[in-house]
Amino acid sequence: MDDFAANGPEAPNNGGPQAAPGGPAAKGSDEKYCADCGARIKVRAEICPKCGVRQIPLTGALGTLAPNGKSKLAAALFGFFLGSFGAHKFYLGQTGWGILYLVFCWTAIPGVVGIIEAILLLVMSDEDFNRKHGMA
Repeated sequence: MDDFAANGPEAPNNGGPQAAPGGPAAKGSDEKYCADCGARIKVRAEICPKCGVRQIPLTGALGTLAPNGKSKLAAALFGFFLGSFGAHKFYLGQTGWGILYLVFCWTAIPGVVGIIEAILLLVMSDEDFNRKHGMA
């Protein structure tokens, strides 16, 4: 007998995360499932409190993301292509520097500095980027 006839219209469980008895099956917007044991944990948790396994860091379409959602690759691309206007500074939350870049955008200085900063961002380790630009 097939699964549909035996279990009704519900899909068979393929070993995915189980809901706690009496608890809701869906996870909240600030939760994720542990990669190892399937327990529901907070999105920002680095280690699962149930099994102790370190979680895979958040990744987005543009690589690893800092805790505040900023991407090192996006900042470097902004610096390389729009560095003359300080777009990378605005993206990283350094509004004062961004305004300074805008004031001097008619010179070649912010453009050259933007390209240099883009290269520095690309060679910077993820830990250094998170420490310098990852706080909210």
